[in-house]
Amino acid sequence: MSDEPRAGRPPVFDEDPVVRPFMLTGGRTQPVHDGLRIETQLRAAPAALSAPLRFESRRIVELCQRSQSLADLSAALSAPLGVVRVIVGDLITDGYLRIEEQPDEFSVGLIERIRDRVRAL
Repeated sequence: MSDEPRAGRPPVFDEDPVVRPFMLTGGRTQPVHDGLRIETQLRAAPAALSAPLRFESRRIVELCQRSQSLADLSAALSAPLGVVRVIVGDLITDGYLRIEEQPDEFSVGLIERIRDRVRAL
């Protein structure tokens, strides 16, 4: 049997339906809030859990009850980093997330921990 869809009938997938990334961001590719790096630490505002958020936005707020990096959020949602960056930018603009204080330079200890974790992969 061929994997190609038959004329006039939609294809049948064995997995859950996939939502295209551009649907999650309304077609936007650039975040409203600029300067979000993959290591940017984010935390949800205290009242964010009671906000009327849906889907990925709700999940991001739940995950950010403790500090999370943009990369961690992308991995937890299994979503492309660019998509998460756009959604997070919206949540920051709306006041549901805040950027944690970022050091201008990383400590030697932090760099060594990152190196060790990359080696462990």
